[in-house]
Amino acid sequence: MSHPLVYAIGFLAQIFFSGRILVQWVLSERAKKVLSPNIFWVFSLVGSVLLFIYGCLRDDFSIILGQYISYYIYIWNLNIKGIWRGIPRLLRRAVELLPALATVIILSDVSSFVQDFLHNAQVPLWLLILGSSGQVIFTLRFVYQWYYSYRRKASLLPIGFWIISLVGSGMIVLYAIIRLDPVLILGQSVGFVAYSRNIILSLRKE
Repeated sequence: MSHPLVYAIGFLAQIFFSGRILVQWVLSERAKKVLSPNIFWVFSLVGSVLLFIYGCLRDDFSIILGQYISYYIYIWNLNIKGIWRGIPRLLRRAVELLPALATVIILSDVSSFVQDFLHNAQVPLWLLILGSSGQVIFTLRFVYQWYYSYRRKASLLPIGFWIISLVGSGMIVLYAIIRLDPVLILGQSVGFVAYSRNIILSLRKE
């Protein structure tokens, strides 16, 4: 679906994702070290919810896959920072159950899911693999971030997070250019400078 409202949802998601990077970058520059600010994780979760909806409306499995992987890591970081418990319980439960609800809906009609997502005429298999691989690599940065932070009992953004970000982002931009997806192109392009700068700040600290 390419309705203007669908693109509006996608662009709004990218505004949150780009905003998290810009705020984190500015705060880190001021502190002369890489920070993991609370708003980074708040914006991450809001953007993830919106991009998940966008991916469903665009029949784009690679976008949805990326959101499944990182969704609960955002919540984990908000929890370890003490923010998650401050959110009304009903809203927390709704947010926590959103991916599970989507999974139930998808599995309720597997044949339609396979036809719409994996056999999408607009996204050939090789392109789906490229996009999905980029999303997986890009999202694995949060798996790495979670593991690194979990071992240190604090929410941190290590240098490996930014290196993985650059690699995954490059693959997603290539996928987006081929698919002519302005939402993904804009969203990923914004992060390149911030990812590189955070790597430099991390190296200086070491």
